[in-house]
Amino acid sequence: MTHIKVEGHKSLVRDENSHAIISTDTNNYNNYMNMMKNKKKEKDELRDAVREINSLKTEMHEIKSLLIQMTDKNNGR
Repeated sequence: MTHIKVEGHKSLVRDENSHAIISTDTNNYNNYMNMMKNKKKEKDELRDAVREINSLKTEMHEIKSLLIQMTDKNNGR
């Protein structure tokens, strides 16, 4: 695979076979990959928090139903 430097750009080359422009700036690539990794981590944390909240809502609903049943029994219903 041979590359030709793109005029006026230090970190860009053109692949002779596919004619694609390729960035050779590894710092920018690593920064981008770290940013994407952090976004995925944040998204996973948010998803976990939403699941936990939904679970707590379900449990609260069950507790409320049990309290209503107990109150109804104590009131002779």
